[in-house]
Amino acid sequence: MDIIIKPIVTEKMTAQADKLNRYGFLVNKDANKLMIKQAVEKMYGVTVEQVNTQNYIGKVRMRNTRAGMQIGIANRSKKAVVTLKKGETIDFYSSI
Repeated sequence: MDIIIKPIVTEKMTAQADKLNRYGFLVNKDANKLMIKQAVEKMYGVTVEQVNTQNYIGKVRMRNTRAGMQIGIANRSKKAVVTLKKGETIDFYSSI
């Protein structure tokens, strides 16, 4: 089971990385905090102090088309915000 799907690279998360040493990841919805901690430590070679998780339910999306009202549901997801030990960083752009 792949635990980390992808890192979240937005303006808000980049600001938190600079100021608070916190990084965001989109993770598997079945993963718990211990699994996320171990996966980040193994993948990036850093020490994780804290893991916070957030579950997002799939939103109902509607749009009006010629054929009538189209209704769908966006996928469910889970986000993890990881706080690293002071002095350690993760460089997401090194592999580009």
